[in-house]
Amino acid sequence: MALTEPLHEHHKYCDDLFAGAEAAAAAGDWPAADARLAQFREELENHFHTEETLLFPSFEAATGMIGGPTQVMRLEHAQMRELVEQMERALERREGSGFAGAAETLLILMQQHNLKEENILYPMCDRGLASQAEALGTALQERLKAKCLTSD
Repeated sequence: MALTEPLHEHHKYCDDLFAGAEAAAAAGDWPAADARLAQFREELENHFHTEETLLFPSFEAATGMIGGPTQVMRLEHAQMRELVEQMERALERREGSGFAGAAETLLILMQQHNLKEENILYPMCDRGLASQAEALGTALQERLKAKCLTSD
């Protein structure tokens, strides 16, 4: 298993949670939308925190690449956090169109971001951190204790 495999799986899990929040909001089921968006945000934050405090610093230390792809990913994390906040504010006001607009923008950003991570950054991490793969892989799994990682 690749070092970054838990992150790939967690992307899929977060995507499913996001789709559930979108569907509930589109149906006007505000309590379900609130609950699903809260769960999505919690898992998204867990994912970002894991990358920002474990994977990225390890990669930067091993490769010396500090201003490169990890910096771009951190900036995109900040953009996604802002969009989730916009979605939360729209839910508080029960504004379906505001929620949908922010959700559509977030979906596009997440898709592009995940493609960059999965096709560029994660393979770089798998190669650059090969000597630490077992320990880091275990640490990633511990931090991403979502159902998607514990169902095996």
